[in-house]
Amino acid sequence: MDDRPIGMFDSGVGGLTVARAVIDLLPGEDLLYLGDTARGPFGPRDLAEVREFALEIVDWLVGQGVKMVVVACNTAAAAALAEAQATFSVPILGVVEPGLRAGLRATTRRHVGMIGTAATVESGAYEAALERMRSDVVLESVACPRFVEFVESGETTGAAVAGVAAEYLAPLRSSGVDTLILGCTHYPLLARVISDAVGRDVTLISSADETAFEVADIMSMTGTRRTPTTTTAGSHRFVCTGDTESFQRLGERFLGPEVAGVEHLEWSGRRGPGVSFR
Repeated sequence: MDDRPIGMFDSGVGGLTVARAVIDLLPGEDLLYLGDTARGPFGPRDLAEVREFALEIVDWLVGQGVKMVVVACNTAAAAALAEAQATFSVPILGVVEPGLRAGLRATTRRHVGMIGTAATVESGAYEAALERMRSDVVLESVACPRFVEFVESGETTGAAVAGVAAEYLAPLRSSGVDTLILGCTHYPLLARVISDAVGRDVTLISSADETAFEVADIMSMTGTRRTPTTTTAGSHRFVCTGDTESFQRLGERFLGPEVAGVEHLEWSGRRGPGVSFR
């Protein structure tokens, strides 16, 4: 048994969809979540810059004593997962392959869509993962950059977001995909709008549940899974680099009462000598 927390991060509140799945599946585990809201969203940024940010955050989480890290951000996983896994000693899990595996299981016509940030789509991370899996599924990827902005501002319904969704998803609706992978952890918070735009006959896939199952499997294999009593629930610590009131308001709405308080983390520079968090 290992009482250290699970570390998790995203550029904002989107990764809370993964946090919710992990808390529900593993209620006895402690969780440390960092939302890098001062520098997010990551999607419009250059992948090299996102890579630097992601490695900085993993470094901080490891310094906080976590037993594993979940990169709950598709853009950060596309930019830095392999290097983070090679650099740090704790297990590090991304959300790209879990989501893709779930999409491959769900498709019946072998035609899958994926929507993500511009950086995720341009990285080719899903196509590379599909090639590693040796699948014959046709994967069609579309960037939906404004979706993250809508979620981070708390706007998940209404004419504006519906109009943007219809525009973004028209090519996928026309091409006849039967399954759509939500390749950004913010996007499940827009699931109703996305489903209306792409068609209710298309199965939406969130990586959150699949990622949570892989977290549990990794801890079981490494002997680090906590064994809770029937009365012991894990503690949940939420940290952000930007405005804590906004993060808490959206966190309570999107995750629930577990977001009882949010700490502010002041970033003082870039990775390397002299860099510190407080």
